[in-house]
Amino acid sequence: MFRYQILIEYIGTKFRGWQIQKKHTTIQGIIQKNLSKLLKEKIILVGAGRTDSGVHAKEQSAHFDCNKKIENLDKFLNSINYFLNNKNIAILKIQKRNMDFHARYSAKQRIYKYIIFNRKSMPIIEKGRGWHVVKKLDVSQIREGAKKLVGTKDFSTFRASTCNAKSPIRTIESVKVISLKDKIEIEFKSKSFLQQQVRSMMGCLKYLGEKKWNIKKFDKALKSKKRSECAPPAPPEGLFLTRVIY
Repeated sequence: MFRYQILIEYIGTKFRGWQIQKKHTTIQGIIQKNLSKLLKEKIILVGAGRTDSGVHAKEQSAHFDCNKKIENLDKFLNSINYFLNNKNIAILKIQKRNMDFHARYSAKQRIYKYIIFNRKSMPIIEKGRGWHVVKKLDVSQIREGAKKLVGTKDFSTFRASTCNAKSPIRTIESVKVISLKDKIEIEFKSKSFLQQQVRSMMGCLKYLGEKKWNIKKFDKALKSKKRSECAPPAPPEGLFLTRVIY
């Protein structure tokens, strides 16, 4: 048995998220199907994280096992991309791994980035690749809120009702807020996230930027540990899984 890790880029707009589903088209489902076809055996693909419907990835990580060694990795990469590229999926890299490597459980850090286009006109070239917010946002307020999110905390406020994680406790190592003209990029680093955590935090940070909330209200919502205190989650099109570190 041989184990391989693949790095994947995809536009999630037309998919029902990462995780395979019987009645819907998913990233995992498409890749797994084509890997099985190419390798002529049933392949089970294991991802580092389950991105939601509409969420993109610049470098998702996954692994699979197969019975025969892949002799020419470059040729294999070209072959699998032939089937995937027209579906807005690309395998960026493939490498052989030891059997103790696990795409999900071996991960030490996951990095997500959320993009906001803060301008009056709708983005055209980057349409569907960020959240279009017309009202001018106060970036300094967003930065103040971001500081409150760093550290080990109970993030129940930002946890989807369908989240099946055993604990709401997570450690956010850093939150970086970068503002370039009319584009705001917010990067979150953590070993793991709760379902819809990043999008929920972004919804609350947007309320701060719009001055619907002040820092006191933001802090109160965080500490309440109540989902009902959360602002509406940000839309999925602005969220990117950018890297998984092992």
